Amino acid sequence: MNSNKRIARIAGFLYLILAVCSGFPHFVRLSLIVTGDAAATVSNITASETLFRISFVSDLVGQISFLFLVYYLYMLLKSVDKDQASLMVILVVASVPITCLNMLNQFAVLPLLSSAEHSQVISFLNLHNYGVLIAQIFWGLWLFPLGYLVFKSGYIPRILGVLLIIAGLGYLIDSFGKFLLPNYDTNIVTFTFIGEVLLLLWLLIKGVKDQKPASVEAG
Repeated sequence: MNSNKRIARIAGFLYLILAVCSGFPHFVRLSLIVTGDAAATVSNITASETLFRISFVSDLVGQISFLFLVYYLYMLLKSVDKDQASLMVILVVASVPITCLNMLNQFAVLPLLSSAEHSQVISFLNLHNYGVLIAQIFWGLWLFPLGYLVFKSGYIPRILGVLLIIAGLGYLIDSFGKFLLPNYDTNIVTFTFIGEVLLLLWLLIKGVKDQKPASVEAG
């Protein structure tokens, strides 16, 4: 297996870990948190505390894999445009600590489960949701240089680059929409994330060949 193909497969595998480990906690929260009902939420989390803790650890693993993922994507795409590849890394490195620190708002509810402070549980969970929206801005931004690099690479289908940029726009629209518009309840990213899935599958299954990219190295 040539070096580019190996790097692509590793990146695809790390992207898969990120998707699973970050997606799992999202579905756990959806199943346990009852909007507008603090008592039911506390009851659900108390009954499934182990699952709640596992989802927290899963999120941590996902963020660790995110750092390794962007490293391997940098190694794969730096020959296309080193400046854009570096920007991609910077945006991911900025997002990870924001995401991890925000996760403390989720973990903070555990000591409150046995108390009568149910309103505080909801407050922490709401803070966590808003923190996710802030982190989501960076989850969108990093897809712009990644999409550009994929589009210009010459060895990954250009359509994937376009779809990645669309996915990035979806994250940004949802985040800023929910901060700016109190009644914003649309999740555009539900429809635009397909580019990330397709890139994951392409890297994992197809990989790339050792060849010079179509564009001239910019960095």
